[in-house]
Amino acid sequence: MTRELLLRAENLRTVLHGAGEPVRAVDGVDLEIRRGETFAIVGESGCGKTMTALSLMRLLPESGVVSGTVELAGVDLLALPEAAMREVRGRRIAMIFQEPATSLNPVLSVGTQIREVLERHTGLRGAKLRARVLELLDSVGIPDAARRVDEYPFQLSGGLKQRAMIAMALAAGPDLLIADEPTTAVDVTIQSQVLELLSGLQEKNGMAILLITHDLAVVARMAHRVAVMYAGQIVEVADRERFFSAPQHPYSRKLFEALPTGKRGMELAVIKGQVPPLTREFRRCRFTERCDFAFERCSAEAPGWTRIAEGHEVRCFLREKERAGALQRSEAGVAPATLPESTPLLSVRNLKVHFPIRQGFFQRAAGWVKAVDGTSLEIRAGRTLGLVGESGCGKTTVGKAILQLVRPTSGEVQFDGVELTRLRGGELRGRRRDFQIIFQDPYASLNPRMRVAEVLSEGMAALGIEANAAARARRVAEILDQVGLARDSVERYPHEFSGGQRQRIAIARALAVRPRLIVCDEPTSALDVSVQAQILNLLKSLQRELGLSYLFITHNLAVVEYLAHEVAVMYLGRIVERGTVDEVLREPKHPYTQALLAAVPKIEGTREVIRLEGELPSPVNPPRGCHFHPRCPKAMAECRERYPENLALSETRTVACWLYKPGG
Repeated sequence: MTRELLLRAENLRTVLHGAGEPVRAVDGVDLEIRRGETFAIVGESGCGKTMTALSLMRLLPESGVVSGTVELAGVDLLALPEAAMREVRGRRIAMIFQEPATSLNPVLSVGTQIREVLERHTGLRGAKLRARVLELLDSVGIPDAARRVDEYPFQLSGGLKQRAMIAMALAAGPDLLIADEPTTAVDVTIQSQVLELLSGLQEKNGMAILLITHDLAVVARMAHRVAVMYAGQIVEVADRERFFSAPQHPYSRKLFEALPTGKRGMELAVIKGQVPPLTREFRRCRFTERCDFAFERCSAEAPGWTRIAEGHEVRCFLREKERAGALQRSEAGVAPATLPESTPLLSVRNLKVHFPIRQGFFQRAAGWVKAVDGTSLEIRAGRTLGLVGESGCGKTTVGKAILQLVRPTSGEVQFDGVELTRLRGGELRGRRRDFQIIFQDPYASLNPRMRVAEVLSEGMAALGIEANAAARARRVAEILDQVGLARDSVERYPHEFSGGQRQRIAIARALAVRPRLIVCDEPTSALDVSVQAQILNLLKSLQRELGLSYLFITHNLAVVEYLAHEVAVMYLGRIVERGTVDEVLREPKHPYTQALLAAVPKIEGTREVIRLEGELPSPVNPPRGCHFHPRCPKAMAECRERYPENLALSETRTVACWLYKPGG
């Protein structure tokens, strides 16, 4: 059955004027969205996906000029006066922004922000208004809505903030919901909940969804039709089945090849170069410089649309040149290195990090946040341990405690036979060259006032590495070569680089002091698949060349499968399952691990759906017995009474679960 057309954009163009040359952020986009369908736009950062959505809603800066046609149910939105457009926003078209923490007003309660939408677009007042707010919070799965309605955004977890923003967007019953990266950098469990929520609300209300994302697995789960965007222009459009079975544009193919799923031991495909600047008018194919199949015509003229099948079109000359058959996914790879067994480089035993909750005039400790509550792990030389779990489970705190950036409350941290918790002052400083950290957000962790040369040489100077400035400069040049950055980068500031390049600078800074262990804290969580592939290839090659060990903290299980040798699953401050990647990810034993894997969207095939109810409990007052039992579908009476011991299932595998007790 053909759905009714809801929104149609023709030749949509958005030009941003500033101090320099005009930026053609959206350059001739055509799209159609029908009622009740999900239309996904995918592509790298800087391709114009978000700007397309903002142009549809006319939410542009004053320097922005939009032209073309945008019709919503036959009404040209670009011809409406601003007063009339305000009635469309929120009422007919609503938007979920990428980062709820910065999009929600921090000084207004969640209920107040939803009431503002209802007061603007409906006639509800008084008790009926509050009842509707509670109904919306309940409909998006926020528990205890009567209490949460008066809470402020900072009092909500990341998942609850995202749900509150969805409730606000749905308040007036829009015909079209624009979801801009609604699950970027959130846990797989929260991601699954948000996607399930959007699908359920779409089925119930019949609204259309414009989904903007770079996660192809999310697209496979949610979308009815897919558009691939590159350099301000849509280059391929198809229904979901055709797109995932036979993508036609070389750029679309490269996005698939950059995914780490199922490519363990292989070199990930990398899209060379970067998205070209959108300050000039294109008279050729925009992807020419980065395309493996470009030929003379690609540089001479811009391709038009070529019809592949009903509803599937592509902007590419390869179809005409009959070279489409050459577009096969690359499976060539590097065989995984066989690493010798050795004594652990890092050994952590019963690590605890408890933070005091201070109250009253004398700031006495009224309680404790048990961020890490008895964690043990090992990492051998030249190997990678993936540490996974939901946000708030203590992963980052473990990493900081290992490096003694946070002092443990108790436990042992032995690095190469030296007990780090006993070191102080100069002794600890002298060991810091052996272990470094790569933070999640390179933009926040790099000093914006320091040039790259200063960023990379600062640690060497502080730790007395290299004899003089000239030797440090030679070392900086060597490191830049290792991480794939041009040597002339030394005179530039962090803001002059792309996200992937900044992450390379952060890796170079960690390498500068010649460490043996690097803690990688979510280094690829918010990166495009193409940039993520570059960083993963780099980390793997550096490990192979330098013998580095990694503690890789992430919630992306596909990345763990690709990069790690062992994996540890963490829940509320404790390791609940540990083993080799093949053991844990192929045959998970703990119900929590099973739920994490079931929540990961897949491009191909399906998994058993295991619904993980509720939020992560508070580390201030963890549940009695097994911490996971309030959310566990297999909980038994014993689970509510005592915390299970770690049971060895093999030489390399342990699990903390009463389901596997001897004789059970």
